[in-house]
Amino acid sequence: MAIGIVSGRDPQVELPRIDVARFAPANRRRLSAPALRTFTAIADLWGLNEEQRRLILGYPSRSTYQSWCKQAREHGDITLDVDVLTRISALLGIHQALGVLFADEHDGVHWLLRTHDAAVFGGHPPINFVTNGTQDGLMTVRRFLDAARGGAYMAPNALDAAFDAYDDSEIVFS
Repeated sequence: MAIGIVSGRDPQVELPRIDVARFAPANRRRLSAPALRTFTAIADLWGLNEEQRRLILGYPSRSTYQSWCKQAREHGDITLDVDVLTRISALLGIHQALGVLFADEHDGVHWLLRTHDAAVFGGHPPINFVTNGTQDGLMTVRRFLDAARGGAYMAPNALDAAFDAYDDSEIVFS
């Protein structure tokens, strides 16, 4: 008995591939120092210690991390690998989403640090997921905040909580 996969696709048709040029060393070198400087500024704002910072970046050795930071500060050449840049990108997305959701950046930091009752966080602070050392932890928080930006999951803020829904008579088409 043969087992096969039935597909409606023509086996001769190739699926689109990602643009691998963005992973080229020259492109990663161009992005690495500015990305790490931005990462450091956000980590400072969030009050992260060196251990937490290294966990976010995939836990490079202490000397490697310090070397990266020194090169970035001095605008030197460093080339971070794709995993590290992906992690930094996720952190930048988290920071951006917090900026959209909270008018005061300190409120966003407070959200990260306090326990959260959303099922995905299980009563733990989101920062625990950000600093657990996995891309999955970073992406969990990023996806949650992206969904919150779209109106899912988050409780309404003070302005929205007091908002009375429009009824049909108040909607005017011109």
